[in-house]
Formats: sequence, structure tokens, C-alpha cells
Amino acid sequence: MQVFVTGASGWIGSATVDELLATGHEVTGLARSDASVAALAAKGVKVLRGDLDDLASLQAGAQAAEAVIHLANKHDWSNPAASNAAERAAVQAIGDVLAGSGRPFLLASGVAGLTAGRPGTEDDPSPFTGPDSPRGGSENLALEFVGRGVHTVSLRFSPTVHGAGDRGFIAAIAAVAREKGVSGYPGDGRNRWAAVHLSDAARMVVLGLAKAPSGARLHAVAEEGISSRDIAEAIGRQLGLPVASVAPDDVPAHFGWIGTFFSMDLAASSAATRQLLGWEPAGPALLADISAGAYGR
Repeated sequence: MQVFVTGASGWIGSATVDELLATGHEVTGLARSDASVAALAAKGVKVLRGDLDDLASLQAGAQAAEAVIHLANKHDWSNPAASNAAERAAVQAIGDVLAGSGRPFLLASGVAGLTAGRPGTEDDPSPFTGPDSPRGGSENLALEFVGRGVHTVSLRFSPTVHGAGDRGFIAAIAAVAREKGVSGYPGDGRNRWAAVHLSDAARMVVLGLAKAPSGARLHAVAEEGISSRDIAEAIGRQLGLPVASVAPDDVPAHFGWIGTFFSMDLAASSAATRQLLGWEPAGPALLADISAGAYGR
């Protein structure tokens, strides 16, 4: 299958491209920089220059492909409104091209905010709708295209897709610990994060392309929930730092932008995804990755 991938040189995108190529697919990757172009070309990926603000490139890539996997996101935490607007516009542009074709459209989403007091499941609809909501309500927008003849599948990733080289949320938490000289956790540290290793996440995406029905919501979750205290303690041991609770009122000042996310309870199940796809995570667990030095010393 000819697959167009946005975010093809990113953290999840790079691993997904490798998995697509290994399973016999042909890939066209969106790239905005010379470095990304070189990295993709070295893998034998056809490159399309552009970015999320270049809607014409997004539509050209989608038009020429048999399937689209949309993994790019600006992730500008200093200007979330701009990131949300760009994400919504990109999903709208891709969906408009694919309308009526029956072609697969897989897009990145997350498990955050699905439920309160219990792990989120694939049956839980995203509460985020409209352009002003997180990610611009892109999951619900994309699922609306099911009624317009698009084979939409939502890829809900854990808050941490971890592994050596990760520069995401856990890396940011570890960086705060180095800066402050203490590995902190919010409040009593009982809030939990779902987690998945990068290799397992990429494998789930490609299985979803092959097997998921239109309208499916897939959960890239290997571990249902690791407490923020356990995460902080693992980071502290690895970095040789003391571990301490950070009072809720002090979380913003201590952690900065990552504090909002580190305080959330983001547990989720992937039971339905495993049954549907025959997917069984096999990569290292989060705390094992931290202990092995994935986030430095």
C-alpha cells in the first residue's frame, strides 16, 4: 500500500515508517527541513516538502496515497491555540481530499481527558469538540468523515511513548529534576500515567492500518497506569537525586508547563485494542527504560 505519513521524521513517525517499510508498504513522508528530507530519503522514503501550515502539500500527499497516517503536531506549549488551530485545519484538509474514497485515514490522538476516576477505554468518546478544544477537537472532526466515506481510525497514544532518545514528557520531567536538584512529584503522587514503548506503539499503528474497522478508536497503551511518585522515584534513582512531593499550589512554579500534565490522572486500558488487532506489547516497561538510562544521568 502507498501510505502518506505526516510527522514521518518525528519520534513516533520515524518508528512507524520503519514498521511500514518492514511490512512491505511504500511510504511518502512529509518533511519541512533538509535534515528530515535526508533522514527519510536514506530509508528509501519518497519525500514531500511541506508542513502543517501548508495545506496544499497535505492535500497533495493525501490525494496521491492509498492511506494517510497523520502523526504530525506542532506541540507548541507556549501557544496551544495556534497548535490546536493548525491540527484542526490539517485534519479538515486531509479529510476533504479523502471524502468518498473509502481510503484509510489514521490520526494521532491521546487518552488524556477521557474519564475521571477510572482508566479510559476505547468505548469512551473524546470530550473535545470544536476548534478551541485540545488538538482542535481533531479526533471528533476526523470521525465525522466516516459519514462522508472515509475509513477513519483514531490512534490514541499514551501520555508517554517512551524509549531511548525520547524528548517528550518524561524527558521534560527529568530535565526539571536536574535543574531543581530534586525529583519531584505532584501532591501525594497517586495520579497515574499510561505508558507504551515506542516499538509497540509503531507496531500498533501498522496493525491498525491493516485490521481496524472504520470509526475505531485504538489505544497504544502497554501499562495502564504508573503513579507519578513511582516515575519520580525512578528518575531520582537514575539521576542520583532526592525525591520529594511538590505541593499542588507549587506545581506550576516548580515544573513549568509540564506540571499541568504531570498532575493529571491519565490511566487507560487497551484491552479492546489488543483483542481487535492481536496486538501484545513486548517492549520495555517505562520504569525499566528510566532505570536503563533512557533519560540520562
